[in-house]
Amino acid sequence: MTEMMRAVEISKPGGPEVLQLTKRPVPQPGHGEVVIKVAYAGVNRPDALQRAGAYDPPKGASDLPGLEASGEVVAAGAGVSGIAVGDQVCALLPGGGYAEYVATPAAHCLPVPKGLDLKQAACLPETFFTVWSNVFTRGGLKAGERFLVHGGSSGIGTTAIQLAKAFGARVFATAGSDAKCQACLELGAERAINYRDEDFVKVLREEGGADLVLDMVGGAYIPRNVKAMAEDGRLVQIAFLQGPKVELNFALMMVKRLTLTGSTLRPQSDLAKAQIAQDLREAVWPLIEAGKVAPVMDSEFALDEAAAAHARMESSGHIGKIVLKVG
Repeated sequence: MTEMMRAVEISKPGGPEVLQLTKRPVPQPGHGEVVIKVAYAGVNRPDALQRAGAYDPPKGASDLPGLEASGEVVAAGAGVSGIAVGDQVCALLPGGGYAEYVATPAAHCLPVPKGLDLKQAACLPETFFTVWSNVFTRGGLKAGERFLVHGGSSGIGTTAIQLAKAFGARVFATAGSDAKCQACLELGAERAINYRDEDFVKVLREEGGADLVLDMVGGAYIPRNVKAMAEDGRLVQIAFLQGPKVELNFALMMVKRLTLTGSTLRPQSDLAKAQIAQDLREAVWPLIEAGKVAPVMDSEFALDEAAAAHARMESSGHIGKIVLKVG
């Protein structure tokens, strides 16, 4: 293994142009960690937040962006079991994915599902960990329930639609164009709502209300979500594209017995993430290998085109996942 590697760093807080190619030492595996020779790295909204100076890495994590990758294990630290040098994996990362090599806890690695290549596998960890932990573990989605997901054509949205459908829920999705709505329908949504033309509150109330809402928009959507929810409904908040502060009348929450909750993935403990990985391996990887669920791919950029990849993501023109080709 070489001593130095190519990587993309955040030269200063700002727009996509602050992402710069650099040379860094190849990371070494700590206890319980592996080093992966990266083939592809996923591009996600938290990367853009970190780039803008609004989302600091957790203590001890790499300052390089990149929260998921696929590739080959090339080194393993003490205490690693169940994974060996030479294995092809995809992994949730604490950071550092925009590089030729990255270190991550072995327990956060999953095998590349049969039938998928490394490019597709790089699109799995961040969105599947997020959706599983928020929709099924925290949100408790059950078969037959009405599930509303905002941003249905995003990486999170396309994953949430497919998994909710696979587990028997009725899926409703919002998106910002007819083409994006069509993509949601093709993935298994019963109804796709173009938020530029229709009011999702009206649509859901006519159906009896949403039992579970997954929202990454925030802002003015929060009180509207509350209105759109059924009695005993749950709202899970995972991001705030329109901001985290809003005026909310809590009386409706009491009358309808609603649960308002939320989470972020990156700051959670290594143990919590390891448990999500185990859940995915048991409950979701068989669905992927059976062809019932698959990552939706938007576009691929070279590592040195990371700025263009971020510009693509922030244009909101994409449907599904954007990846960087590294190896």
